Amino acid sequence: MDDARHALRIKLHESRAAIPPTTRIAAAQAVAENLLRLPAVQNANTIAGYWAVGGELPLHSLMTRLPERTLYCLPMLQSDRTLRFAPWRIGDAVIANRYGIPEPTEAAAALSPHEIDVVILPLVGFTRKGHRLGTGGGWYDRSFAFRLNASAPPLLIGIGFACQQIDAYAAQEWDVPLDAVVTERELIACTR
Repeated sequence: MDDARHALRIKLHESRAAIPPTTRIAAAQAVAENLLRLPAVQNANTIAGYWAVGGELPLHSLMTRLPERTLYCLPMLQSDRTLRFAPWRIGDAVIANRYGIPEPTEAAAALSPHEIDVVILPLVGFTRKGHRLGTGGGWYDRSFAFRLNASAPPLLIGIGFACQQIDAYAAQEWDVPLDAVVTERELIACTR
């Protein structure tokens, strides 16, 4: 990991950590409203989200407002350092993965990245062109590498606070670009 990316991650983590709890709750509700304006989200049969950790924007407000027919999934770490996505509803059992992040316990029902209609990705930073700075593990980039040369599905939507926007970011060749970013302030259709 180069020093500039590491320093940028630290700066953005600090900005995110400084957001007061009441602002976080209001932002989560605004993000849910912005997401639900997207026809792709309203019409999706499968949506992969994430379990918010480390100050990430929580998705509970979205989960409770999705159409009943929508299958909501959470990521599960695989031994090949990719992700699969298992159905999960509030109240279902979870188990902590090697990073301490809760995952569904029903691994047999997990879907491949190709089987998801919409993926909602956490991020540390983003550009309006769809470059996503993640935590540095590469899990999402490996899982959705097929999107480097193909259009949606799945539709890849980054979720973050407006303060996580960065003006420029030198994307690596393996960085899978986002189709959109949703913050508490706006929905950004990413252009490349």
